[in-house]
Amino acid sequence: MAGLDSTKTWLSAQLLVFWMLSNISESTVCLNAPDAVMLEENSRASIIVTSSSAGNQSTVIYLNITYSSRRNYSSVITLPEQVLLPEEATSVSFPVTSHEVGQVTTYLLSNSSNLTRSRIHFTVIHSRVLLVVSEAIGWIYFVAWSVSFYPQAWENWRRKSVVGLNFDFLALNLTGFIAYSVFNVGLFWVPYIKELFLEKNPNGINPVSASDVFFSLHALLFCVLYVSQAVGYEKGGQRVSWTARFLLLIGWTFAVVSLFLAVAKQITWLDFLYFFSYIKLAVTLVKYVPQAYMNYRRQSTEGWSIGNVLLDFTGGGFSILQMIIQSYNNDEWMLVFGDPTKFGLGLFSVLFDIIFMIQHYCLYRRVRRYEAVPDLQDD
Repeated sequence: MAGLDSTKTWLSAQLLVFWMLSNISESTVCLNAPDAVMLEENSRASIIVTSSSAGNQSTVIYLNITYSSRRNYSSVITLPEQVLLPEEATSVSFPVTSHEVGQVTTYLLSNSSNLTRSRIHFTVIHSRVLLVVSEAIGWIYFVAWSVSFYPQAWENWRRKSVVGLNFDFLALNLTGFIAYSVFNVGLFWVPYIKELFLEKNPNGINPVSASDVFFSLHALLFCVLYVSQAVGYEKGGQRVSWTARFLLLIGWTFAVVSLFLAVAKQITWLDFLYFFSYIKLAVTLVKYVPQAYMNYRRQSTEGWSIGNVLLDFTGGGFSILQMIIQSYNNDEWMLVFGDPTKFGLGLFSVLFDIIFMIQHYCLYRRVRRYEAVPDLQDD
């Protein structure tokens, strides 16, 4: 009997827990609103807020401003202080009017404890035309940078040789794009990391887009392809120098130490990802130097694809142009430096591409060789 009573008690407890969880899930109502709203200066829009279920009484929704790029948020946008969600209604709309260029973040709170809060980030820009131009430029540099990896792979395959392609550059480039891929994937796909970023940056502008993730993974794939070609094709006795090995050791030691610090909760996982972006930036600063020096020592750019250089130059130039346009359109010049990896990648790529073009077209141009033709004698 005692065993039966204990079994009944256990079942009753389980049913009580299940009932409590069911009531909690049923009582929680989610507020849904657009994550981001973009308006031109001096324009109007209507924002729709929906709830996951209708309530049995009217609900007051408060708009709590948590961030403004200007001292007075009302100079950027006019918002109502509160919105009334009627009884039995599942949606309500409220008007907004934009004024000056800037950013404002607001959280939707309510007088009902069973309503979850929602966040809206308002951005007021100078012109939607500039926005379209910026997006078009973004696709141009994305395609140029992505395609820039193909000429070198083709050159290696055509020659069945990697002579002229510096192995230090290959090793550093592989490490750089591993680090860049970790940063992009983490900040774009991991919800916990995205929440940490939002807490640290109230304006909530995530610097990583889907195209950044695709580009970094695509670049990493080709770096692996280059390495496999270096293993299988003629290499002319090349190997990774001790200097490059030392730099790689420093980089990976920094990454491992950062990992242990993140696991020990001495730094956040967001900081850990940013450390990876700094590794990528450091690699970008030095990775072209061995190739440029090798071209100088050989007095030739043979084996180093100029197609790769021209496309890389196009991508870097348009990347910088896009950041300048975005900064002007948002009246926020810190956007240029908000993603130091992306800005550094564009700037240093352009600088070294100019050096490579000077080497290829000016300093080490191939001189057409003419064969001597013997004098023709009359019979």
